[in-house]
Amino acid sequence: MPEGDVLRRTAARLDRALAGQEVVRAELRWPDAAGTDLTGRTVLGTRAYGKHLLTRFDDGRTLHTHLRMDGYWRVHRSGATAAPERDPWVRAVVATGSWTALGHRLGMLDVLRTADEHTVIGHLGPDVLDDDFPTAGLAGVVARYAQDPRPVAEVLLDQRVQAGFGTIWMAEALYARRTWPWTPADRVEDVATLVMTGRELMSRSVTAPRDSRVHGRAGRPCERCATPLVEGTAGTPPMERPVFYCPACQRRPLDAC
Repeated sequence: MPEGDVLRRTAARLDRALAGQEVVRAELRWPDAAGTDLTGRTVLGTRAYGKHLLTRFDDGRTLHTHLRMDGYWRVHRSGATAAPERDPWVRAVVATGSWTALGHRLGMLDVLRTADEHTVIGHLGPDVLDDDFPTAGLAGVVARYAQDPRPVAEVLLDQRVQAGFGTIWMAEALYARRTWPWTPADRVEDVATLVMTGRELMSRSVTAPRDSRVHGRAGRPCERCATPLVEGTAGTPPMERPVFYCPACQRRPLDAC
């Protein structure tokens, strides 16, 4: 599933194409929004929050989309070709005179009042990539961990605690801090450093995507100790998620036995 860094890049791409421009054509191929008319409206901008996108218009409405596992937005020059729009997986078309944005395989789509955005993202924890996260969100997140006995890998993935991390940046943060993924969250020694490490890694990827050090590399040697990396599981069916880690660098603590 796309994570916070991908959503930030997507929002920036949509902003470059649409922000400040009038919508000349729009088509929402979604049962609850099929009759919505966005033409004539000016796009104010697109905001990423966790794994959600909020595209705001000057009439006080917001187009809310979620990429789920396979969704993505692409931008094409308006009028260049209609072929991409004929893709049966296109769920949203928003076009200005210069650019056309197509939402493919979207997992969620709503049009709501901008004032009501809290109804779709209000259940989420603070976005770890927000500028004010270190001062406005981190303390509350740390407090949540102190009360949560679940494995730390599972808590990092819980969007209700903090929004933005997925399996990639969960694994990379734990690897960077040499933390065993199944350490109870309330027994992690320095939660603030762990979460901020993940934030820093994901922030770098917003502008300069890089290959992972551990995620998706089961069987390959750890770059630090050469021990083969392994894959485990966090969570319970049907919400289980893969966890990649080094069994030597991220050794199970003795007091967790």
